[in-house]
Amino acid sequence: MNIKPAGFLLGCIVFLGTQLSLAQPTHDQPRIVNIVNFIRLLEPRDSAVTEDVLYQTVVRQVEMMRANRLGGTFLLQYDALMDARYQGLLRSLPRDSFDIGAWWEIPQPLVEKAGLTWRGRYPWDWRANIGFSTGYTPEERKKLADVYMADFKKIFGYYPKSVGCWFIDEVTLDYLYRKYGIVASCNCKDQAGTDGYTLWGGYWNQAYYPSKVNAYMPAQDEGEAIQVPIFRMLGSDPIRQYDMGVGSQRQGVETLEPVYKAGGGDSAWVNWFFKELVEGESLAFGYTQTGQENSFTWDAMVKGFAIQLPLIAKLRAQKKIRVETLAESGRWFREHYRVTPATAVTVNEDLPGSNLRTVWYDSRFYRANIFWERTREGAADIRSDSAVGGTTGMGLRFRDIHIFNEHFPSPYLSKVATSNECAYFTLPVVDGYRWSTAGQMAGLRLKTVVNGRETEVSGGVPKIGESATGALHIEWSLTNVKGTLVMDLDEKSIRMKVVWERTREGAADIRSGSVARGLAGVAGDGTAAWFLDLTAAAGIDLPFQRMTARAVQCRFENMEYSIKAAKGVFSKPDDVGDDLIAWRLTPERDELILELAH
Repeated sequence: MNIKPAGFLLGCIVFLGTQLSLAQPTHDQPRIVNIVNFIRLLEPRDSAVTEDVLYQTVVRQVEMMRANRLGGTFLLQYDALMDARYQGLLRSLPRDSFDIGAWWEIPQPLVEKAGLTWRGRYPWDWRANIGFSTGYTPEERKKLADVYMADFKKIFGYYPKSVGCWFIDEVTLDYLYRKYGIVASCNCKDQAGTDGYTLWGGYWNQAYYPSKVNAYMPAQDEGEAIQVPIFRMLGSDPIRQYDMGVGSQRQGVETLEPVYKAGGGDSAWVNWFFKELVEGESLAFGYTQTGQENSFTWDAMVKGFAIQLPLIAKLRAQKKIRVETLAESGRWFREHYRVTPATAVTVNEDLPGSNLRTVWYDSRFYRANIFWERTREGAADIRSDSAVGGTTGMGLRFRDIHIFNEHFPSPYLSKVATSNECAYFTLPVVDGYRWSTAGQMAGLRLKTVVNGRETEVSGGVPKIGESATGALHIEWSLTNVKGTLVMDLDEKSIRMKVVWERTREGAADIRSGSVARGLAGVAGDGTAAWFLDLTAAAGIDLPFQRMTARAVQCRFENMEYSIKAAKGVFSKPDDVGDDLIAWRLTPERDELILELAH
C-alpha cells in the first residue's frame, strides 16, 4: 500500500515538528535530594550491635552532615524517641535545616503504653504482623498514633511533620494527617520479597498522593486522596534493581543506600546516579533520597557517606540540586500540586561498559518502564553511518506497565496482617519481573517481519524529552528498518508511531529482499510490518480474561479492569519459538494508542 505524496509530505512535516519541539531537561524543574536517617534503639538480630553502637552511629551521621553543611531528616522509632540521649542530640540540631519526625515501626513500649498486648519475640520484632501498623486493627492503630504523638510533643514541643516507614497503612496515614497535621511521608522502593515485604507496581519514584483506601495506590481524584505526599525511598538503580533476583523469591538491593558496595558505597555508581538525576528528563521534578538506618552501624556506612555527602554539597553549590528535609519537600509538593503530577526517571547513559538505557514514566493513572537492551537476535546495525554510539542491535522492551485505581483497597484497610510478610500491589498490564523466569524474560516487545520471519526491531540512541506539561516524548531511530519510532506518553495513554524513511525507489527499506512494499507499515502479504507482542514465561497466572479487537479485560486480586486500544487491534497469535504470546497489538496506519486510564 503506497502513501500518496501529499500524505507523505504531511508525515514529514509532523515528524520535523516533533523533532523541533523535543524538550531538553530543564533545570527550573527542581532536582530534590532528601537525606533521611531513621533511628532504632536496639537491634535484636545482632548481639554486637549494642544500644551504644546504634547511638554513636547517629552521632557520626550528624557530624558528617554538619561538616558538609547539609541538613536532613531524622525519624525516630518510639523506643529511641523515649531515650534521653537521642532527645538531647536531636534537640540540639537547628530546626531550619533539620527535621525530626517519626519512624513508624512498632516496638513493645509503644504497644504496651497504648494498652495493647505485645506479641513479639523481642522488644522490637520486624515481622509484618508485629512490628508494623498492619498487624493491628484500625482502632488500635489510632491508639498507637495518639501515644506516639503525645510523647513526641512533650519532648520536642510540637508534633512531627514527617512520618515514614517501609510501608504504612492508609488508616494510620489519614489519621496522622487529619488529627496531627503531618505534611510528608515516605515508604520503601518497589521490591519483591526483600525482608519479607513486597511493594510492587506503584508510583516508581518521586512522590504521589495515596488513595484513602490504599496507601500504596496513587489516587486519581483529589477528593479520593489522602493529602500527604508519599516519597519513595532509597534511590533505586533505574536499570538493574527491577530485574534483580528474577526467578527467585527475594530481590537483592542496588540503591543509593551508603552501605551497598554495588550502589551507594561505590564512587563510580554514585557519580553516575547523580549525573543521570541532574541531566535526565524528569518532567515535573526529579527526586532521590539517601541516608541509612542506624542498624547497619557507622563502620558499614562511613565510606558511602564520605562519597555521597561532598558530592551532594557540590551539586547544591552548583545549583543543580536542592537539598531539603522531608517536611520541606512535602510542603513544596502540596503547594505546587493538587493531584499527583506526571514525572519521569531517565537514564540517557549507563555505567561504563554498558549500553543499556531506560525511562520510567509515572502519572496518577499508570506507570510504564521502557528499556533498551540488546535484542535476543543480536541484530547487526545495517547503517554505515551508524551514529548509535555502540548500541548495535539494541531493542525496545516495555518491562513494566501497571494501572492505578484509587478504588482498589489495601489488604490491610480493615484487616490485620496475619503472617510475617506483607504485600502491596497495583494492577498489572505488563510485569517483566513477576511474569519472568531466569531463562525467559517477559515483556512487551517491538517486532517486525524480516524475510518472512518475526524479529525484534533494533535501533540507536533514543532521544527523550518533554513535549508538553506532563508528557514524555521519545524518538528512536531504527536500524533494521529505515524509519523512526515516535512515542508520546501522557497521563492517560501511550502513543506509538513509525515514520518511515522514503528511499529513492519509493519504498520502506526493511532490509534487502524483505517485505518492503509500501510505506504504511504493511507487508506485501498484508501483515503489519511492526507490532507489539506481550510475552511471558510458561506457567505464569496472567490476569487477562477476555479479548476483543479493541480491549483486553483483566482481573487481578478480585479487581476488574481493562486496557483499550483507541488505535490498533488486539489479537492472540500462535506462540513463536520459546515465546508464549499473551496478546499482540497491531497498529493501524502505523500508529497505536494504548489507553490506560480506567
